Amino acid sequence: MKSRELAEHLDELLRVREIEDVLLNGLTVENKSEIEKIALAVDASLDAFRETKSIGANLLIVHHGLLHREKTFPITGPLYERIKFLLDNDIALYSVHLPLDAHPELGNNAQAVKVLGGREGREFGREGGIYIGKEIIFDEPISFGELVGRVEKRFNTRPIVWSFGGDGVKSIGYISGGGIGFLKEAIQLGVDTFVTGEPRHSAYWTAKESKMNCIFAGHYATETLGVKALGKYINEKLGIVVEFIELPTGH
Repeated sequence: MKSRELAEHLDELLRVREIEDVLLNGLTVENKSEIEKIALAVDASLDAFRETKSIGANLLIVHHGLLHREKTFPITGPLYERIKFLLDNDIALYSVHLPLDAHPELGNNAQAVKVLGGREGREFGREGGIYIGKEIIFDEPISFGELVGRVEKRFNTRPIVWSFGGDGVKSIGYISGGGIGFLKEAIQLGVDTFVTGEPRHSAYWTAKESKMNCIFAGHYATETLGVKALGKYINEKLGIVVEFIELPTGH
């Protein structure tokens, strides 16, 4: 299978052409050889490209790609070095941002429902013409401490915690990555706790004065789920060997 053929399959699966995004999604850099092995990572970094070559893969799938959809950049500095490395080593790059956040089965947010337990409730957090956030409902309420422990263990992270609400958790508003901008919407939704990737200074007092518990599991950690799920799909459905490259940023 060639990189363009795989890209066409993934574009349809993830509705890449239908979903608006600030980042450029799809096949960003093509290669010429048949796909031998696929690497997966969160970010399109030079470290990820080097590791892709090291493990013998010739196509890399990332969540955070190299290019913005409607902006042009000079191919200089780090961007030049990244693109040059891909071309010199015949490595293809496929990027998928919002379409992966939003996918009902493979998405970062859909996968979080499985990871944290509970069942899926209402959607919220509209971006790019689609809802990306998930309400997670617990039929049997759990303690806030239990939820923090689940996040820490299942995301392999040390979360930042704002304990501003009650101890019993019946529902969570969840958005991966940089979803803090949807805090007010989560408050209006009436959930007990808001979980996302990273905090923002300006949100602190809004959360406290609204008595909203918040857990920040890390932008990177919350956005490994969808990439890994996509890799599993490719391996099981298309029979291509995949390997996830772990390159945490600490954020």
